[in-house]
Amino acid sequence: MSRYQDEYRRSLADPAAFWAEQAQHLHWDRRWDAVLDESAAPLYRWFAGARFNTCYNALDRHVEAGRGEQAALIYDSPVTGTIRSYSYRELRDAVARFAGALRANGVNAGDRVVIYMPMVPEAAIAMLACARIGAIHSVVFGGFAAPELAKRIDDAQPVLVVSASCGIELGRTIAYKPLLDQAIALSAHKPARCIILQRPQVAAELTAGRDLDWSDAVASAQPADCVPVAATDPLYVLYTSGTTGKPKGVVRDHGGHAVALHYSMRAVYDARPGEVFWAASDVGWVVGHSYIVYAPLLLGCTTVMYEGKPVGTPDAGAFWRVISQHRVRTFFTAPTAFRAIKKEDPRGEQLKRYDITCLRALFLAGERSDPDTIGWAQDMLKVPVVDHWWQTELGWPAIANCLGIEPMPVKPGSATVPVPGFDLQALDADGTPMAPGAIGNLALKLPLPPGTLLTMWNNDQGYREHYLARYPGYYLTGDAGYIDEDGYAWIMSRIDDIINVAGHRLSTGAMEEVLAGHPDVAECAVIGIADAMKGQLPLGLVVLKAGVERPHADIEKELVARVREQIGAVAAFKTALIVPRLPKTRSGKVLRATMRAIADGRPYTVPATIDDPRILDEIAAVLRS
Repeated sequence: MSRYQDEYRRSLADPAAFWAEQAQHLHWDRRWDAVLDESAAPLYRWFAGARFNTCYNALDRHVEAGRGEQAALIYDSPVTGTIRSYSYRELRDAVARFAGALRANGVNAGDRVVIYMPMVPEAAIAMLACARIGAIHSVVFGGFAAPELAKRIDDAQPVLVVSASCGIELGRTIAYKPLLDQAIALSAHKPARCIILQRPQVAAELTAGRDLDWSDAVASAQPADCVPVAATDPLYVLYTSGTTGKPKGVVRDHGGHAVALHYSMRAVYDARPGEVFWAASDVGWVVGHSYIVYAPLLLGCTTVMYEGKPVGTPDAGAFWRVISQHRVRTFFTAPTAFRAIKKEDPRGEQLKRYDITCLRALFLAGERSDPDTIGWAQDMLKVPVVDHWWQTELGWPAIANCLGIEPMPVKPGSATVPVPGFDLQALDADGTPMAPGAIGNLALKLPLPPGTLLTMWNNDQGYREHYLARYPGYYLTGDAGYIDEDGYAWIMSRIDDIINVAGHRLSTGAMEEVLAGHPDVAECAVIGIADAMKGQLPLGLVVLKAGVERPHADIEKELVARVREQIGAVAAFKTALIVPRLPKTRSGKVLRATMRAIADGRPYTVPATIDDPRILDEIAAVLRS
């Protein structure tokens, strides 16, 4: 570990010098006055005083350096039977023209643009176009229901929304325009314009005076040049679930973000310019932002945008076909995807149909990678399988086996070691570091490295209270775990009640709010229970109001439908159970951790503070039935 240890120590001992060295790989319109600005600590800023443009560094820089004809983006859509490749020159020109369309419709530097799109090239084009003119984009996953989209519109207050007529799932289309119209009707803020990509599968009805067809908007637009902005200015706002059900807008900057992602491609993923990099995610999630759109293009790789599933489009060989056809060198996906493939094709028969000798490494993240899945993937692919850990807030890997620095022995179940720049510690309740192997609350010592969140959108105080207040001088990750005697980090569970469904962090509090809105519900709790495929699934436990005599099955169906309507299918909420009462402490706190243990069949200790221990037997009886 000598090379890794040397780089890691340098990153913590003199972070300003370390990150100034990494910044030399990018183009700066004006160099920084200070690499690290500590004047507003704990709200640190990187590359203060610098002028920078993310789009220029992701596209124009490579065209000017002679990579104009190299493939920048490959769009592979088995659900539509479409494959299309964009060269760096073609992608730059498309982005410049759409940036001109945004500007022609009133979008200026600092304005927000909400992007509510399926996995199509236009989603990446819209993101990069915002970056080109200094606008701030906020991408909302296309599967979110109208009430969730409305919350994000109200918080970001966009000048304009970019959307599409539909998204395409397994065997069905989902019309986006009615959801967008409903969200705008629900939101207090009304965007002045919407640009709609008309897809052939569904035609959207445009609202006169507000909506524009994408092709019409682009046809009349003049290409826009890159606008240098302050390196500390926001590049995007990405919403992640909060424990209160109110979305938290993570703010990412231009300069530090680009430096960190460029470094991560080299240090963590061992990627090289000209290679094909594929992150099988969605642009609505942080992985899509960081490793479909920005990081591969900043390094000069070819990125793959895949509109499909690991199984069913058309079979469990879908990923192997993409890797083989496009000669993917580095592949990044969630463990859920591999569990799905393993379930459908445990012996890897589909894999035998394809030549994937091009593949150098597989990276897994989004949830804890269980040892069985890692072992199966290693046996099937015969390449290094890297479990790594990070968060929406952090924006890039914080714990990983850094293949570009020094590959390390794998310990299945551990994400390996902290990435240079991240000072990871396991702390007890008082903030004292735990001994090796002892479980504590995982925290990162400040300042966080470049590329991590600056703050929360319009909510500096919320950022301080949610992430920084528990341990002064540290960022609280919200995860519990330990660091072993070799320095390997082990993530064990969430501290709070955010659950992880197939790599998507979702708030149980938000789901509880939806259930509690049912007229027959007195109180409720949502817990995450273990699931072999998705990692966790939400389970709703509901206590009915006195006197309700309707059939329980009817109420349970209504509750499931409410969550699907108001949160979206992404929550995978399929089970609501009516229970006589909820287990609580004498102070009224619901014992969610105890109920999770009962549901998962794990041993548990009856808390000393429980109000009535007999309630646990009642809960167990309902779960068994």
